[in-house]
Amino acid sequence: MSDPIDDIDLLAAALRADGADLAVYLTVLAEKLEDAFPGLCTVERRRAGLLSRERVVARVTVALGDQRFTLEPAPGGILASRDRVVRGIVLDRKRPSLDAWVTALAAALAAQVAETGDGREALRGLLS
Repeated sequence: MSDPIDDIDLLAAALRADGADLAVYLTVLAEKLEDAFPGLCTVERRRAGLLSRERVVARVTVALGDQRFTLEPAPGGILASRDRVVRGIVLDRKRPSLDAWVTALAAALAAQVAETGDGREALRGLLS
């Protein structure tokens, strides 16, 4: 029987869960990635309003080797980008759809775990 982590479609589906409300989806995905991969994921938050104590996700960035995956809220949805970065310089920037971004991130996370062996339990946590 194969390891569920090796199934990219299953991992992508877990990352896509609850995508109906995009603001909630961004918050939940940010928390999952931040908890599972604290060394790879950075979540920037800002105040919801001028006098508000509530903090909302302003940007989620996952850095995997020379790839940087970023999500940020945008008018009417979520802006996804996938960059190729070498020594801090963006050489290539793509703006995929959210579904394509999630699939690419799932594949990159699975490849990272397969290559280094680190994060296997964190990846399993994303699937639960």
